[in-house]
Amino acid sequence: MLLPFYLEAFWLRAGLFAMAAAIGAIGLNLLTGATGQLSLGHAFFLAIGAYGYCILAGDPDANLVGFGMPPLLAMVLAVLLAGVAGGIFSPIAGRLRGAYLGIATLALIFIGQHVLFNAHDLTGGYNGRPVPPLDVFGFTFDNERVMVASVPFQAVEKLWYVGLLLLVAGALFARGVLRSRPGRAMNAIRDHRIAAGVMGVPVARYRGAVFILSSMYAGLAGVLLALIFQRTVPSYFGLILALEYLAMIVIGGLGTVGGAVLGAFFVTVIPQVLTRYSEALPLVSAPGTGGVAPGEVSRYLYGAAVVAAVLFLPGGLARLPAVLRARRARRRARTTDTGNNMEVPS
Repeated sequence: MLLPFYLEAFWLRAGLFAMAAAIGAIGLNLLTGATGQLSLGHAFFLAIGAYGYCILAGDPDANLVGFGMPPLLAMVLAVLLAGVAGGIFSPIAGRLRGAYLGIATLALIFIGQHVLFNAHDLTGGYNGRPVPPLDVFGFTFDNERVMVASVPFQAVEKLWYVGLLLLVAGALFARGVLRSRPGRAMNAIRDHRIAAGVMGVPVARYRGAVFILSSMYAGLAGVLLALIFQRTVPSYFGLILALEYLAMIVIGGLGTVGGAVLGAFFVTVIPQVLTRYSEALPLVSAPGTGGVAPGEVSRYLYGAAVVAAVLFLPGGLARLPAVLRARRARRRARTTDTGNNMEVPS
């Protein structure tokens, strides 16, 4: 809670990006990890949340459409808009599964990129559009300096608490869903959809509902990302972002809230750390200076981490403490057995 008072802006910004990514990863984990529905279109719903907020909260001008709504209301409506988009696609999500659903959601990325680059009045085209600062009951989360306990608070420090609040709320809600009856039904669909249907679980309805919920999580993550960037750019919401979200939930652990958060921090923070310390790291150079760029190195690490998770740690980073405890217990048991065998009977 007190980190903004002690950490420099770089680490706060890295934490903010990780929080936004964690919110989106939790939504994708509900869909892919808990329900077994592969989605490659998560970036599409992040874009809807980000641009929806900009359009609803932005003021109209000669080049861009805007409705001038209060930013807090615009945030809520942008999340609902992402849910509506997920609801439009949910009948397809309810009937397809596996690679077929993955290919269908992949089409959303290409459709979204075409719209984002060409709907200039809404998105600003290639150059994007500015993001109105969040305003909650008269308190504006902008770069205007506010002194708190002799520490200057600007946009990053202010938004840090917003990101933390949204992440905690989203994680607690998702955890409650997974531990309740809907969560058990989602796991039953993932493990054996035919058996789940025989037991009375409405498979198509649950798949569609989880897809909508996942889309709303992505929309919320998109709004937070837009507030951090302070400008939305279409090229960010492409296929690479969708693949990064898949890497997050695989590395962190499928089907768990904690795994989504851990994977999001792993995938999001590494590129920024590599960029910051590129001069001190061997074989890594700053972007545009030749050699291996930090972004390329980070993707190599993602790939290696995904392979390692699949082969050696199927539960992801979230299962690592349990695996270490189990190994420690087995080592103690072997030590005890060896000691007993070495005892000489009197």
